[in-house]
Amino acid sequence: MRDGALLVRLAAAPVDGAANAELIAVLAGALDLPKRSIRIVSGDRSRAKRVHVDGMDAAAVFSALGLS
Repeated sequence: MRDGALLVRLAAAPVDGAANAELIAVLAGALDLPKRSIRIVSGDRSRAKRVHVDGMDAAAVFSALGLS
């Protein structure tokens, strides 16, 4: 974490949405959720993104990731 944001390093290049798809896949795997439960709500063309996780609030996400 840095400045209250979760940092995720991805191998996919930011071309044709590949990095966004990888981010969703990484988060879904880490949270044991289907990929359809995670969506990018802002920043889809930027390095800084906001995501929404269906059925979990921020505290639950951080706890599931071992960050609380």
